[in-house]
Amino acid sequence: MPTEVILPKVDMDMATGQISRWFAEEGATVKKGDVLFEIETDKAAMEIDAPASGVLRDVTGKEGVDIAVGSAVAWIYADGEAYGDKAPISPLEGEMSTKSTEGVASEGTALALSPVEPTPPDRPLAGHPPLEGEGKTRATPLARRLAREAGLNLSGISGTGPHGRVVKADIDAVLSSPLEGEVSAKRTEGVASGGTAFAPSPVEATPPAGPSAGHPPLKGEGDVLKLFEEGSYELVPHDNMRKTIARRLVDAKTTIPHFYLTLDCELDALLALRTQLNAAAPVKKTDKGEAPVYKLSVNDMVIKAMAMALKAVPDANASWTESAMVKHRHADVGVAVSIPGGLITPIIRHADEKTLSVISNEMKDLASRARSRKLKPEEYQGGTTAVSNLGMFGIKDFAAVINPPHATILAVGAGEERAVVKNGEIKIATVMSVTLSTDHRAVDGALGAELLVAFKKLIENPMGMLV
Repeated sequence: MPTEVILPKVDMDMATGQISRWFAEEGATVKKGDVLFEIETDKAAMEIDAPASGVLRDVTGKEGVDIAVGSAVAWIYADGEAYGDKAPISPLEGEMSTKSTEGVASEGTALALSPVEPTPPDRPLAGHPPLEGEGKTRATPLARRLAREAGLNLSGISGTGPHGRVVKADIDAVLSSPLEGEVSAKRTEGVASGGTAFAPSPVEATPPAGPSAGHPPLKGEGDVLKLFEEGSYELVPHDNMRKTIARRLVDAKTTIPHFYLTLDCELDALLALRTQLNAAAPVKKTDKGEAPVYKLSVNDMVIKAMAMALKAVPDANASWTESAMVKHRHADVGVAVSIPGGLITPIIRHADEKTLSVISNEMKDLASRARSRKLKPEEYQGGTTAVSNLGMFGIKDFAAVINPPHATILAVGAGEERAVVKNGEIKIATVMSVTLSTDHRAVDGALGAELLVAFKKLIENPMGMLV
């Protein structure tokens, strides 16, 4: 029997992926372990090997198209194995086909199968906090994904699928209606008239007052486009990265109670130490001549200081779960890196234990591979905190959005000369503003303040990072 080639799940929160490039064509002979195709996920590009040796047939996975995880994209026939004109039927499709035939035979009515994915147990996707009520509501995987992307609460939607399951049509109905309550009421009335009673959906008929009085909330693409003259814009389809960023930001801002703390750090001592350390760096021979073994940046020292501050205030080095507080033994610092089309957060593991030179070189390597989408999942998943630095753009201060499962993220502004008062005298100092965003469920105000004070102490007395 031919071997099925599927689109694998290479990221914990991956629901779909795109094949960016095939390395083998229809009818090509491949060996087990040969690179078949390259997957473009929301964060990286990964090469997928052939699961068996033989002839590649029935290549159905097209380049640049969203494909559901686990879907068959091709088949590999062993040498000498008979090949028909039609692609083999996967075990799942065969099972559905058999059940469909049984249903027609027993009732005498032909029913068309809708291409609905098999429904897993009601649980959230790995790496994503569930929306309230999501785990108690029956829904197809596609409906769950669409609801999550739109920020909808599944428990407030009456399903029209089998056994009350929420399907894609139910999500589309909510998104296309000016008032979610009207859709819910109409759907409930329709079900009731069919002889089955369902409890009304707990969605208010009247939406809260929006930013512009008299305007219904903008739900779908059509509601947005009708506000602009046709031909005055260009539509650029979202890629997987942008979709994932949007989904996770909605999750973060709707499920995490953010709390913000801001203070100023003087940088003069840190800048002086950085200059001394860079000047003392040994040199090595390269193809382009001699180059220093390391070149520290301010951000490298910020990463180290944040890691050491978490070790000094261990209660803040935590993640929230519904059943327990996760207390981390190491400080793994994610660093936001801008890449074409979005951003990614590679992680410096055990940053509290590493020297500044190691952190600097590791960060340069991670950032370089992040921009070329060559990071491995384990290099950007997890972490216990994060740092986002916009100082190089001259941004004075900002507040960053927490990236679950982190409970904190530090937003770093530009260092600039400011007038400060010392001992009753006005003096000039290089000052950097930082803002700590905390998950108030895990890190209370006083605890967050303690963490930020520990960070400030290390930045203003940087010799502490060397011992």
